Amino acid sequence: MFPKRLEPLLRADGVPMRVAERFREAGHEAFLVGGSVRDALMARQRSGSEYDFTTDASPDRIHDLLKGWAHGVVTVGKEFGTVGGHLDDVIVEITTFRSETYRGDSRKPEVSFTGDLEADLSRRDFTVNAIALRLLPKPEMIDPFGGLIDLGRGVLRTPLSPEVSFTDDPLRMLRLFRFAATLGFVPDPDAVAAVRTMADRLTIVSAERIREEFDRLIAGEHVEAALWGVLETGLADRFIPEIPALAVEQDPHHRHKDVLAHTVAVVGKCPPDRILRLGALFHDIGKPATKEISPEGVTFHHHEVVGARLTRARMREMRYGNDDIDQVSDLVYLHMRAHTFRLGWTDRAVRRYVRDAGPLLDRLNTLVRCDVTTANDRKARQIRTRVDELEERIADLRQREELDAIRPPIDGNQVMAHLGLKPGPRVGEALEMLLEHRLDHGPYSEEEAYALLDRWFAGAS
Repeated sequence: MFPKRLEPLLRADGVPMRVAERFREAGHEAFLVGGSVRDALMARQRSGSEYDFTTDASPDRIHDLLKGWAHGVVTVGKEFGTVGGHLDDVIVEITTFRSETYRGDSRKPEVSFTGDLEADLSRRDFTVNAIALRLLPKPEMIDPFGGLIDLGRGVLRTPLSPEVSFTDDPLRMLRLFRFAATLGFVPDPDAVAAVRTMADRLTIVSAERIREEFDRLIAGEHVEAALWGVLETGLADRFIPEIPALAVEQDPHHRHKDVLAHTVAVVGKCPPDRILRLGALFHDIGKPATKEISPEGVTFHHHEVVGARLTRARMREMRYGNDDIDQVSDLVYLHMRAHTFRLGWTDRAVRRYVRDAGPLLDRLNTLVRCDVTTANDRKARQIRTRVDELEERIADLRQREELDAIRPPIDGNQVMAHLGLKPGPRVGEALEMLLEHRLDHGPYSEEEAYALLDRWFAGAS
């Protein structure tokens, strides 16, 4: 009797069974593998509808069987043995039994096809992902490497020796901690030891693949333990060296908290929002460059400015898109702004805070709250109260003003028509003057805007 949790995969009218039937009728076997099997065994809800199969059919044969039967057939990965398509809006990817190996310093893996299922499973990343489900003629679990036991124990172990597995694909070293972050599993000690000695091999993997794996890790529920694994094995030095550099030597006469431990704790406190957690990860990377020791203690003046610049540079190296870079670096740049609220903020200052944060406002306030890791309860309460008061001020201004749409009452076309200007820098200067007035004094009418324009133009002419 199969576990009840596998029933969705065994439905006669379900996508997995239909794929298995299609290949069986053609004289081939198609085994369900990977995350769909693992997550079903764990009774874990999957975020999307996608199934991976492995088969003894060749890539050309897979293509023939999907063409005209599935829709949106994709052959981009055919040279690597994978052909994909859609059935009932469900993604299916079917791959010929294969092994994938990196040679020397090559950033591209060499793929070889095999006719043996066990050989295919042996070259997968971890035993919990090396479990195959035969659907026809009757359901059967194929588990040659003890993945079911490791699944029950919550352990991440490689099917072959970790040295062989990580040589075949160095990205698996980072994936070890990605699965630790997302599944809450514990990496096998032998695998961790292998990462420590082989961490340099990660440098042959493309920045794009590393970024994609790290994005999954940073959004994981168990991100703190995973980050410590990446840091303690030396992997972090190979793609985010600014983070391990936060473990600055403590000055015995001017004690300050461990910036690295603080950073990991802040990431862990943040909800699983990728952009927010990246902001938390990088928020203090400007501290080593701005550290100063004085009789009053250790300071990091303007570390947010330096940190924003370093964040941009590092994220470009990791091949992040411009939107991601802008959002994360803005969070780093602005994360200290709310702390000046203790000095007392005017409505003008609140407007500028909202304007500068823009769509990042909620994330920024969350980061400020999560940035409190002090063991001093009184100090922690003070900071939380300060953010509460700031949010109350923002809510109050929202009621009185269109705070989320801070802009002058007239646009560039109206400015040009009124002043007889053509498109150019002067129009931008006029709009900036009108915006500054809006920030300083709140909403005002079109008539006031035109009067301001006249005075500004007369003085600028």
